[in-house]
Amino acid sequence: MKIQKILSLGALSAALIAGTANAEVRDIRIGVDVPYEPMEYRTPDGELTGFDIDLGNAMCEEIGIQCEWVVQGWDGIIPGLMARKYDAIMSSMTINEERREQVLFSDPYITPPSAWFAPADVEIGTPSDETLEGMTIGVQRGTLQDNYVTDMYGDVADVNRYATADDMVLDMDSGRLDAVFLDFPIGKSTLLDSEAGDYKVVGEMITEPKEYFGEGFGIAFRKRDEALAEAFNEALATLQENGTYDEIHAKYFGEE
Repeated sequence: MKIQKILSLGALSAALIAGTANAEVRDIRIGVDVPYEPMEYRTPDGELTGFDIDLGNAMCEEIGIQCEWVVQGWDGIIPGLMARKYDAIMSSMTINEERREQVLFSDPYITPPSAWFAPADVEIGTPSDETLEGMTIGVQRGTLQDNYVTDMYGDVADVNRYATADDMVLDMDSGRLDAVFLDFPIGKSTLLDSEAGDYKVVGEMITEPKEYFGEGFGIAFRKRDEALAEAFNEALATLQENGTYDEIHAKYFGEE
């Protein structure tokens, strides 16, 4: 069964990428938006790294192909997939029904909560219409956090949208934002663990309603690439079974 799986994945990848079942397997191109630490970012020497990068590379190795990472801004990441700039997106993309209308998702590979972050000396209380009224809130443009904050609090607060989480953090450090709403791992990495300022989580972790927060992060493919998506699903299952997934998870998020 294992031999059959490896052979089928190689043949399917060759057919999908090269357009013929007899062609050699070439690199799989994966679109990613950086920086979004600890999920995807660059080291000081310019190397791409992060949970998504390491897990994606491990899945490609399990399938028997090479990954080539293509950096693409978030606003254009799904259009880039449709334009064949890359073959998949692995960039902390939440699985939800709106995106399912455009792309085919893999199985979820991680399910992080979202959270509110604010300077430690700012008194907000549990986020609500009353506590956020008149405040300036930062979100990353086009994300589920953007949709949630705009719909829930756009009438009572000023919502500032940013191309990257790093741009948002700069405005937090400069005092131009009262709070931000982010995936918790990104907020922890860029704010709680940062030496630039003193920040805190406000209120509880948020995972509901599912219409906003979806089912976790998934790899996105063009809808016709069902065999490629299944190849990545099988590779993910194998890495979860053999302990590789836990090793990568612990590297970026700790043992818990």
